[in-house]
Amino acid sequence: MVETESIVVDPRMHTYYPLKETGFHRFVVNTLRVLFKTIMTLEISGEGNLPIEGAVIVAANHVTNLDIFPMQLALNRPIFFMGKAELFKYPILHFIFRNLGAFPVYRGERDEWAIMHSTKVLTAGQVLGMFPEGTRSRGRGLRVAKTGAARLAIELNCPIVTMGIDGSHKFFKQFPRKNRVLIKIGEPMWPESGELPIGLTDRVMFQLANNLPEELRGVYAQSRE
Repeated sequence: MVETESIVVDPRMHTYYPLKETGFHRFVVNTLRVLFKTIMTLEISGEGNLPIEGAVIVAANHVTNLDIFPMQLALNRPIFFMGKAELFKYPILHFIFRNLGAFPVYRGERDEWAIMHSTKVLTAGQVLGMFPEGTRSRGRGLRVAKTGAARLAIELNCPIVTMGIDGSHKFFKQFPRKNRVLIKIGEPMWPESGELPIGLTDRVMFQLANNLPEELRGVYAQSRE
């Protein structure tokens, strides 16, 4: 008898991940706007730099798991974003996250499904949120970025908008005083003709660093000029 290799089917291929804002997302975001006012003072600059429609990648620094909250509250458009697969382990959390626009990615490997779904999000004209560093810096400054966001931007010819987040790592540390979170949104950066992913990544990260205080600039503290 000839043994055959079992084929592992990715369950994500048979799960519906919304490509437009859900009513659940609107409800949660509106609720969070009220709740976060009790613990956070959000100051935003550069709101007009985010295109009002069409595909765009928002590339932000990643200090803490809470970054996504001020990130979404700073924008009037819904953000679709990758989340580490471990967060989707339980069915109820999976349901909540995917209806908030999140989708799972397996870190430490090239996740073809996550790349494919990211492409779907952008093709649908939505905002894709990404953390180019790939992991949290925990307030120790920017780390060397991965080229995933740049590769998507080049492939789909869409802009990248940087978002500097300062203060999210101090949540609850000043309680009962409100925590001040500063959001700086950079001008859209389009891929240049013939530009390689590493070149676009560097441009994005140096712009992002310029929108952060010196102590959070990390390996991109030194200007390219």
